[in-house]
Amino acid sequence: MPIVQQGSINTTALVVPDLYVQIVPPQNLVLNGVPTDIVGVVGSASWGPVGQPVIVGSMSDYAVAFGPPVARLFDMGTHVATAVQQGAQNFRCVRVTDGTDTAAQFTLPGIGFVFTAAATGSLGNQIAVTLASGARAGTWRLTVALPGLVPEVFDNIAGSGAAFWTALASAVNAGQGPQRGPSALVVATSAGASAAPAAFAYSFASGVPGSDGAGVTAAELVGVDVVPRTGMYALRGQGCSIALLADASDVTQYTTQAAFGLSEGVYMILTGPPGDAISNAVAAKQSAGLDSYACKLMFGDWIWWNDPVNAVLRVVSPQGFVAGRLANLSPEQSSLNKPLYAVVGSQKSGTPGSGQSSSYAAAELATLLQAGIDVIANPQPGGSFWGVRGGHNASSNAAANGDTYTRLTNYLAATLAAGMGQYVGEVINADLFRRIRATQLSFLQNMLSQGLLGSTDGSLPFSVICDTSNNPPGRTALGYVQSDAQVQYQAINEKFIVNIEGGQTVQVQSQVLPGTPGALAA
Repeated sequence: MPIVQQGSINTTALVVPDLYVQIVPPQNLVLNGVPTDIVGVVGSASWGPVGQPVIVGSMSDYAVAFGPPVARLFDMGTHVATAVQQGAQNFRCVRVTDGTDTAAQFTLPGIGFVFTAAATGSLGNQIAVTLASGARAGTWRLTVALPGLVPEVFDNIAGSGAAFWTALASAVNAGQGPQRGPSALVVATSAGASAAPAAFAYSFASGVPGSDGAGVTAAELVGVDVVPRTGMYALRGQGCSIALLADASDVTQYTTQAAFGLSEGVYMILTGPPGDAISNAVAAKQSAGLDSYACKLMFGDWIWWNDPVNAVLRVVSPQGFVAGRLANLSPEQSSLNKPLYAVVGSQKSGTPGSGQSSSYAAAELATLLQAGIDVIANPQPGGSFWGVRGGHNASSNAAANGDTYTRLTNYLAATLAAGMGQYVGEVINADLFRRIRATQLSFLQNMLSQGLLGSTDGSLPFSVICDTSNNPPGRTALGYVQSDAQVQYQAINEKFIVNIEGGQTVQVQSQVLPGTPGALAA
């Protein structure tokens, strides 16, 4: 009485009389949409791995991996912080340096035992190491501490002379079992130390200082697309739906970012240089040849932001605010007329506290939006609050220049790419056509029921064709199967026109007011 998986035996060639139980897997594949809230951020930091994407969900996670935000250009933590304030909570962070970064180091005086910070950067200068008596008699306890993080404790280290220092280095570098793994803060080298152990307490500040290598350029933020990938290209395959290169306002890198966005299905948030002029921004975009739905270009009217970590009011790029707001919106939603938080002001509106205030004229906004450049401004159509004023990407195509086109298109493509590949390798027949079509229709119906799709007249906003009409025998014989889907997106109300006619001579037709059946009102 064999139990087999369907397809593992030839059921037309059985010889032995028996009961054969075949386990048949579910025939209709079910698609679950990919996440649309993952934000890729590339920039400099004072700690952490270089060129490796790290998952970050909050500012506390960021501080553990990369240290606190630093008040300087190209700082990755600044953009994570402003995005978190908009509700974003799913990041892939890539640290970039200019190649001059070094790790802090401290050598125990008179002993030669060396502690080296586990990562490059100036944050390592704050590491402190302390040796004291261990919990068991005749042993020692090493504590490695960095402000803001839980201290690492290596206890009950025994031995004397060279044996002790070798055991100490082993405990730090290899850990002391499952309860106490290797240090994430330092690497230890015994360096032939042989002196008798004695209590000590030192700070790396008195040793060889570490440096950040923060003098990066836009080209270094972009990085290289060869293994090991660096910069922006380290985000390949990370599932980011939105990404930004911190403060990368170099127009020569715009189209490179657009190409990456198209290839990875990522909405790239770009920015112009701080204090830019409208005419210059328009000319720069045209000269760069940027015309792509894969990018959202923000005008170089940078934002006044109250930095809570460094306790300073400073001007920062709009990228983090926009990326965070988009990440906290469903993909069918536009960034237009949605409140942005923690915005104190902008360069256009004047320095906070100066008493100066300036807003964009309709002609200025028209010039920017017609050129495919968006901007953060106050007021918004919905009131006196800060928000994205256009909700547009960098495309000149009116049918594809909204946030929603980019995000929904990328969402659909990424979801199909993630799930439909399971049909490759199956036998081509009518049942395969049916299952392919059913899978896509089921996913699109789920989108419809959740409001991601819709129509103004209630008609079905999608169709899927996968049958002999688009799969003739001549092509299927060569191994081709084609599925054709059409999906209608919901438009965004950008120009809301309200007509009102008033005057003594106006003739008003009687109508029934909602909630008052039968009541007539003039």
